[in-house]
Amino acid sequence: MVVESEMTRLQRFGDSLRGEDKEIFADLLRQCKLYASAASALASTNKEFPLLFSMLFSQHRRITMLEKQLTLNSSIEPAPAKTKEYNPYAEYVK
Repeated sequence: MVVESEMTRLQRFGDSLRGEDKEIFADLLRQCKLYASAASALASTNKEFPLLFSMLFSQHRRITMLEKQLTLNSSIEPAPAKTKEYNPYAEYVK
């Protein structure tokens, strides 16, 4: 599996990290494994793309879950709906 071979290659980077960074990197790779089969379905000539996309998806999923928790646990206004027209910078553009 391409994703698995790339993860093995990336482990060298993780091995060079120290302390908490090493643990965080190991967690990132574990998250990739959750989506490895879906990522392998991506037909890409770039063998790193499926791995990076699974990392991106995992991070987006975590952010979405945290946003939901914040909304439920506080009076923070929820983020606007993410549609085609959604522009997070709209309030800064005049």
